[in-house]
Amino acid sequence: MSAHASRLVVTGASGPRFDEILTPEALAFVAELHGRFDGTRRALLEFRKERQAFFDAGGLPDFLPETASVRSGDWKVAPIPADLLDRRVEITGPVDRKMIVNALNSGAKVFMADFEDASSPVWANMVEGQINLKDRWAGKIDFTDPKTGKEYKVSSKPAVLVIRPRGWHLPERHITFEGEPASGSLVDFGLYFFHNAKTALAQGSGPYFYLPKMESHLEARLWNDVFTAAEELLGVPHGSVKATVLIETLPAAFEMDEILFELKDHMAGLNCGRWDYIFSFIKTLRNNKSFLLPDRGQVLMGKAFLKAYSELLIKTCHRRGAFAMGGMAAQIPIKNNPAANEAAFAKVRADKEREAGAGHDGTWVAHPDLVPVAMEVFDRLMPAPNQLTRLREEVSYGQKDMLEVHEGTRTEEGLRHNIRVGVQYIEAWLRGRGAVPIYNLMEDAATAEISRTQIWQQLHFEATLEGGEQVTKALFAKLLAEEMEVVKGEIGADNYAAGRFPEAIDLFARLSTADECEAFLTVPAYNLID
Repeated sequence: MSAHASRLVVTGASGPRFDEILTPEALAFVAELHGRFDGTRRALLEFRKERQAFFDAGGLPDFLPETASVRSGDWKVAPIPADLLDRRVEITGPVDRKMIVNALNSGAKVFMADFEDASSPVWANMVEGQINLKDRWAGKIDFTDPKTGKEYKVSSKPAVLVIRPRGWHLPERHITFEGEPASGSLVDFGLYFFHNAKTALAQGSGPYFYLPKMESHLEARLWNDVFTAAEELLGVPHGSVKATVLIETLPAAFEMDEILFELKDHMAGLNCGRWDYIFSFIKTLRNNKSFLLPDRGQVLMGKAFLKAYSELLIKTCHRRGAFAMGGMAAQIPIKNNPAANEAAFAKVRADKEREAGAGHDGTWVAHPDLVPVAMEVFDRLMPAPNQLTRLREEVSYGQKDMLEVHEGTRTEEGLRHNIRVGVQYIEAWLRGRGAVPIYNLMEDAATAEISRTQIWQQLHFEATLEGGEQVTKALFAKLLAEEMEVVKGEIGADNYAAGRFPEAIDLFARLSTADECEAFLTVPAYNLID
């Protein structure tokens, strides 16, 4: 593993216990993965741009003629490990120590520890997250909060741990490979796998991952090659890695069979990453006025392109022996208002009933208090560990169904809401927080992505709002100024002044009004943090 080691350099500052993660051996392992696979990763990111140019010129995503034999073939994914057979409720969150313990103890079947959209990639967050996860497998994650004196201890039956590394497009600039920022994906995966794969397997689990933001089966093939190489390098049995792929980009939804096929030795399932999927739908079809969406509150899972994609995902997964996971319930408890709290929980219940009824094998929640709400629904509607036997063979969706736009309206209040939420999320992200409670929802980066791309789309096509007003840069500037006064009133002038609102406002405004739609806000935002 030494051939590539000298090409990898850590430039980030050291902190307490960082040397336990950034060992010469672990860095040599990450360097080996970079040496073998980073060139392919970069080529696939260029392929994304080429495909986007095709869409910008009027082309539409569709099922690939060249992989028809994969879609029609009679094959299944490899057997799934015992501790992943019942995934009825999964909780997600960032990789800080308190969150990890609370999530492991939440009663959920699975905890997705997130280095991506629920974490701000401040260098300390990323390395401390690795320390915390290594401590979990070493039985050393229990701690006492120095501020409150409260003790945090992992229960005897914790949730199964699954890690979400950063997507292929995200850099880790505190580590360089041949002078260029390293791949966030390979750093997050490599460090976690190196330190924990054997320990997790010895404890009856394994190195399990959630893979975000893929846009093609070729990107899944790259992950599969990385997994196979990592297993060989550490002498871990082939197929030990199990991955669940988030289908959260529009192009990937047309390649679900192919993604399952590429990863079939390492496959656990697919997940409906619904918020990012809405963002990707806008971004992919950004130059086509036919795909102008209504307010995001009207873009519902049970209708149009979201219904088609989620039901096709279930059919595709179950045909191949893989799990079909439902989407996120972002609601959080509303303290001191029982009526509003019950209304929020009723929304969650209805959403989970739709998912379980459609055939999903489990679902996501963002807060421990929602685990019992979702659990009750799946216990009632899914008495077996999963619904793999529900094949949904009656489901038949073509390109037209997968691109059907929701009926609805565009309102000034919807535009104002996008401004308030988008700026507040970016401001918290710049302060190092990636999972942010805003208006009784736990938001991650996907929310801000929808907010700014929806505004961009409305500006780009000079959309007309209910009441007849056109969306222009002048209107956006006026509403932005007004809504920041609203936010200042909501959080208090002192908190507003102490935050990073000027930078957040500037970035949000630049992205929303740019001539070109930026692929990801987290890339330019990364330049504004440590």
